[in-house]
Amino acid sequence: MACRGRESGYTAPVSTNKKRGLRASLQQYLGVFRYSGRAISLVWSTNRAFTIILMALSLASGALPAAVAYFGKLIVDAVVRAVETGAVADRDQAIVYVLAEMGIIVTLAACQRGISILRSLLRAQLGHRVNVLILDKALSLELTHFEDSELYDKMTQARREASSRPLSLVMRTFGLIQDGLSLVTYGALLLAFSGWAVAVLVVAALPAFIAETRYSGAAFRLFRWRTPEKRQQAYLETVLAREDFVKEVKLFDLGPYFLKRYDDIFHALYREDRNLTLRRGIWGYVLGLLSTSAFYGAYIWIAIATASGSITLGDMTMYVMVFKQGQSALSSLLSSIGGMYEDNLYLSNLYEFLEEHIPPPPGTAMVGPEPGDGIRFEAVSFAYPGADTPAVANIDLHIPPGSKLALVGENGSGKTTLIKLMTRMYTPTEGRVLLDGLDLQKWDPEVLRNRIGVIFQDFARFQMLVGENIGVGDVRDIDDRDRWRDAADKGLAAQVIEELPKQYETQLGRWFKGGRELSGGQWQKVALARAFMRNRADILVLDEPTAAMDAEAEVRIFDRFRELTQDQIAVLISHRFSTVRMADHIIVLNAGRIVEQGSHEQLMTAGGPYEHLFSLQAAGYR
Repeated sequence: MACRGRESGYTAPVSTNKKRGLRASLQQYLGVFRYSGRAISLVWSTNRAFTIILMALSLASGALPAAVAYFGKLIVDAVVRAVETGAVADRDQAIVYVLAEMGIIVTLAACQRGISILRSLLRAQLGHRVNVLILDKALSLELTHFEDSELYDKMTQARREASSRPLSLVMRTFGLIQDGLSLVTYGALLLAFSGWAVAVLVVAALPAFIAETRYSGAAFRLFRWRTPEKRQQAYLETVLAREDFVKEVKLFDLGPYFLKRYDDIFHALYREDRNLTLRRGIWGYVLGLLSTSAFYGAYIWIAIATASGSITLGDMTMYVMVFKQGQSALSSLLSSIGGMYEDNLYLSNLYEFLEEHIPPPPGTAMVGPEPGDGIRFEAVSFAYPGADTPAVANIDLHIPPGSKLALVGENGSGKTTLIKLMTRMYTPTEGRVLLDGLDLQKWDPEVLRNRIGVIFQDFARFQMLVGENIGVGDVRDIDDRDRWRDAADKGLAAQVIEELPKQYETQLGRWFKGGRELSGGQWQKVALARAFMRNRADILVLDEPTAAMDAEAEVRIFDRFRELTQDQIAVLISHRFSTVRMADHIIVLNAGRIVEQGSHEQLMTAGGPYEHLFSLQAAGYR
């Protein structure tokens, strides 16, 4: 039947479509609130005592305002009786009521102050807790995840406002309970005057609430849509304000250009913000007039009832106060619901990131079935997501223990990609990489990491002490000063360090007070020392480790390197053929494929790409 209906051009009635659309909107709206319970659970687990006290204070703050209004009525009626009768008892009764109201006000102020104090303390604790959750999740990501712009946007969205939104949601939830309790007590008092007054109070507040909720959703959609632009702005701030970029920004006069791009992004985003803010503000004002009109209509109604003698002057004072404060409580309650909706929207970013499925490392193996076999590539190919061609293709390679392998090729030929496959930062698209006869994917990640020491061309320059910069090479012994000195000696960094004012205690980098900046070659020696810190590793990988060093330092480094890695696998990437020729085996890569391999002498005799590149470089020294 359904098929025939579509073929005949049948469409559902408009009223049915509207109902379905309304039902879908309602389901979508209510579905957003699924994070409320999780936010409360998060706050509860952060500090249970604070949460309980906060709840108690919120309940008290919700109940006490109605008591203030009621005692206000009693005061006015007692004063009126005292004026009319001159009775001392009525006067004394009025004083008792005033003192009682003062006690309630003092208690209410204490509750509100307590809520403010607890909110500030919880905000600090919860902000730290959420940031730790985000950073802990980031630690579980692989390199490929950081290279995925969509996932990076998710992480950026999660970090923005996520530390404040859970507490905001919980505070709004408590505020909802507080305002709800106030409304119940106000409603009980107002019902004595008229049930219609309660109905007017509720109905007049709904349009403004609906409009506010609608614009909260629009603001959130705008927030998510423009995350890439906000990240680009943040990047331009970094380029303009970090020492990493300042030399080229100054030299090429890039400052005005980058600042204009930064300014253009702001103005494009600002126009959207301005339009949304204006619409939100105007509609909020227009619909807010309904509440104002309802209040003064009720005021006239109560005033007429008082003038006709139906209620006392004290009743009038109480009902006017109750209606006015009831409006405020209802407006606050609806605002809390709208705010909770908005908070839930933002929390969806946090939990979507935290729940991003990251397959656990499958491996648990501590040893391979063929100890001493070294590393094998078997028909390995790898393509980056979205790429048309593979970065490396059909690689077959065996690297036995103790061998010294050099990778040669033009930029983009696949050398660093091969290293990342060897260190399991990437998983092959096809084929497999083996260590001691076992697929890298089956090794326990910690065991595998402990067997490999790497220095990449873009090594990290940690804004930390010299010793810590070396010690991070083996975090288990990061504070072992004897290991620092031994690693620095092996990496030829000892002489550089001895010339620093506090030697291994010297702060490196300019981010913190008293920091010392090193030259590129000096930083590379520190990074080499970091690689040698991992003295239990049987595989050492050096990606352009001496690019910033002079020729003499480079020769000393590699002579020392060969001496210290006699029993270890050493893999070297370098564009300097004077270094490459020291390797036992050389592989030449082109477009991700091995085009030739052998020793230096064999490749020179073959007269292929290696001989051509070596001769070109050698000619530059003649």
